[in-house]
Amino acid sequence: MRYKESQDGDIIIPEDQLASHASDGMLVLTAVLGFLIAVIFIIGGWKGRQMWIWVWGIGLLLVSTYLGIAIHWDVHLFGAF
Repeated sequence: MRYKESQDGDIIIPEDQLASHASDGMLVLTAVLGFLIAVIFIIGGWKGRQMWIWVWGIGLLLVSTYLGIAIHWDVHLFGAF
């Protein structure tokens, strides 16, 4: 295995490999980029008459909007990150 296991079977991940270096600003930037990509997907899917990319764009738009709101205004509808 890649990570050590404890006696009760839980996997022990070293501290230096956890996402402790990610800041809220990085997550908000990720949400903003996701939002912009979603808008491009929606417009491209609409103009190119491709339903699958339009649907993916709407899904990405919803998830990115929720992530941005949850991180920036500390609103957690589905649990904490």
